[in-house]
Amino acid sequence: MPDSKKKTLGTLAIAGVEPYQEKAGEEYMNDAQIAHFRTILEAWRNQLREEVDRTVTHMKDEAANFPDPVDRAAQEEEFSLELRNRDRERKLIKKIEKTLIKLEDDDFGFCDTCGVEIGIRRLEARPTADLCIDCKTLAEIKERQMAG
Repeated sequence: MPDSKKKTLGTLAIAGVEPYQEKAGEEYMNDAQIAHFRTILEAWRNQLREEVDRTVTHMKDEAANFPDPVDRAAQEEEFSLELRNRDRERKLIKKIEKTLIKLEDDDFGFCDTCGVEIGIRRLEARPTADLCIDCKTLAEIKERQMAG
């Protein structure tokens, strides 16, 4: 299964929803579509928050002052990896919250650069997308050129 298909199923599965079925002549980002994406974004944010809470609890419960330096170092490394993951998740939560604000402001689903529709399938795969596929592709090309 292609990665984009897995990712789409991942965010939809988190929210417990099926892919959105567009109806002929349906207006883009109508109330039903907005409700669909609000459900996805809120469920995703809640799942990430639960992960953060679990990490804090785990670290409190597992924190031990091991007399053996090797054990202590292993635990510190494990905690360091967990904290890095939680930091990435914290940034993602902020991005989700920013996207929820765009949803409330009727600014969701349109490219920040050119203003065209991002598209239902792309948004299901990446609900926080703020660029259409063409603008995202151009941005990645520019990024590679700057790095190279």
